[in-house]
Amino acid sequence: MNASPFSSLSADHQRLQALVGAWRGEEEVADTQWADGGAATSEVLAEAEFGGQFVVQRYRQRRDGTISFGSHTVFGFDQQNSVVTMHQFDSMGFVPMSPATGTWNGSELNLERSSPRGFARVTYIFDDPDTYRMRLHFKPAGSDGWQAMVSGVYRRVSPSSINGF
Repeated sequence: MNASPFSSLSADHQRLQALVGAWRGEEEVADTQWADGGAATSEVLAEAEFGGQFVVQRYRQRRDGTISFGSHTVFGFDQQNSVVTMHQFDSMGFVPMSPATGTWNGSELNLERSSPRGFARVTYIFDDPDTYRMRLHFKPAGSDGWQAMVSGVYRRVSPSSINGF
């Protein structure tokens, strides 16, 4: 299989490369039905795959020195529908019926997904090439209100500083 060089990627695929790298985050977890509220740290390792057409991200969250949550996410760009896609699988075990989809608004990537449990909205805000913020909100099925789930600030680190993925 031949992979395309990054220079031949569409501008929309190239924008996804902002996610690539090793990141360490400080997070605030909201008190929800799935987790107690409080501070957390996280590590993120994201790599370009298939010539940059997709970005594969591995994430783990630690609370009180123990891994409390993990996910594996694949970002892509659906050219036919002009949307960014995000397929996420995580340690909660819910199988996604469909990917989250969304668009860029300046330096913000906004994605939404629905499931029988409700709606999820995640926003990535790129402050500069070495820092981004993430906010995750959830609206339970039958509810009109969004609730905060997790928010964090992530800074680029050396990939060698993240061990054990």
